[in-house]
Formats: sequence, C-alpha cells, structure tokens
Amino acid sequence: MSDLLETVIAAHGGLDRWRSASRITAEVQAGGALWGLKGQPGVLDRYSISLDPHRQSATLAPFAGPGLRAAYTPDRVVIESLDGQVTEERVKPRESFAGHTLETPWDRLHAAYFAGYAMWTYLTEPFVFAEPGFTATEIEPWEENGETWRRLQVTFPDRIATHSRVQTYYVDAKGLIRRHDYRPDVFGAADRDSAHYTWEHRTFGGLVFPTRRSVHLTDEHNQKVAEPVIISIDLTDITVS
Repeated sequence: MSDLLETVIAAHGGLDRWRSASRITAEVQAGGALWGLKGQPGVLDRYSISLDPHRQSATLAPFAGPGLRAAYTPDRVVIESLDGQVTEERVKPRESFAGHTLETPWDRLHAAYFAGYAMWTYLTEPFVFAEPGFTATEIEPWEENGETWRRLQVTFPDRIATHSRVQTYYVDAKGLIRRHDYRPDVFGAADRDSAHYTWEHRTFGGLVFPTRRSVHLTDEHNQKVAEPVIISIDLTDITVS
C-alpha cells in the first residue's frame, strides 16, 4: 500500500473500523443539471440509500415515486415496490449505455444504475482501494485555492462498476479527499474530466465522510467550471453498522 493511501485511509477512520462495518445508510438530497438533461428531473431529489460496503449492492428509496425503490448490483438493476414486486428490470445494465453521449436521454433504469454504482463508490472510498485488484499510485501534486493537494491515481479492477477504470483523488494536508476526477464511461467519449468536490467532512460510526458534494466540468487547464453544477449531493443521518 502506498504511503499516501495509508495516510488517506487513516484520516477517514482506518481499515479496522471499515472491515467491521456491515451496512451503511444515509439520507440523500440530490440536484444539479444532469437529471433534467437526461430527461429524469426529480427522480433522485430526496431518498435513503442502504448499501453493503463489501459487495456492490445498494437500494435507493423512494425512487421515481412513492412506494417504489431501486435495487442495484453491477449485473442487474430493478425498480420494485417496497414489498419486492418488480415493475422494471434490466440485466447487464452497463451494456444499455452503448453509443450514449452526455446528451442522450435516460430511462429510469439508466438513472437507477448510475446512482447505484456512483453512490456505492462515493461511500466506500478510500477504504475499497486497499482491496485486491486495486492499484493506487501517488502522482504530482496540485495547487488549488492556495492549497497544495497530493494526488492519488487509482485504477479500479474490472469487477467493480464505477465511472472509469482510472480515477484521480486530491488529498489535503489532513489526509481528507477534497476532489475526485474521472471521465464517466456511461457518457461516451469525453476530452475533459469531471471534477467532483467534497467538503464538510464529519465522523459517523467511527468513519469519516464528506457530507456535501458537487460535480463540475473542467476546462482545458483542468480547472473547475463553476456553472452549471452537474450534480449536487448533500448527505445526512449517515449510519455505519
């Protein structure tokens, strides 16, 4: 494990606490321009997420209306009633994004798959980087807003559904992740990264999570484009059991 990865994991609560966790839940308020652009405004305004931190599995409820929830795994995504009656289902959901661009409209199952894998990634980083198949390498630092952030380039194994195989994490002097760059494969070919900012880190159940997030496009100099906010995420009531 790299020195920087050890620092980041320790700052977020440590592997011992992480490995003892069996379930993470949170209340989520989401917004941003993406959902309207994809033809799914309001689909994820407010919901609860419950996930298995050691296996890619999550449920989001309510989803797309009262009495419905989305259940996500990398190989299958469904929309179902709260008692488990399936109303929509898609197996091998990643394949349904073939040929998509940023402007391609989504159906509800596209939105459920995207939110499922993205939120699972956000709520398991940086601990998941210590698992077999991940590689994490420190690259050159980055100056932003008068701060110097060390950077960790992480390569995800094929078994993990996520934005892209290679992603970059920006780490402040306290060891906290403050920015996260990637190019989502589900949006098709892109020539610039998305810059995902995190702040207001708080401790829940012995683990540290940022409670506010915003995603932006970047310019040709890798600087944040302030508007529009592509996605915003506010988290409350995080529990680790």
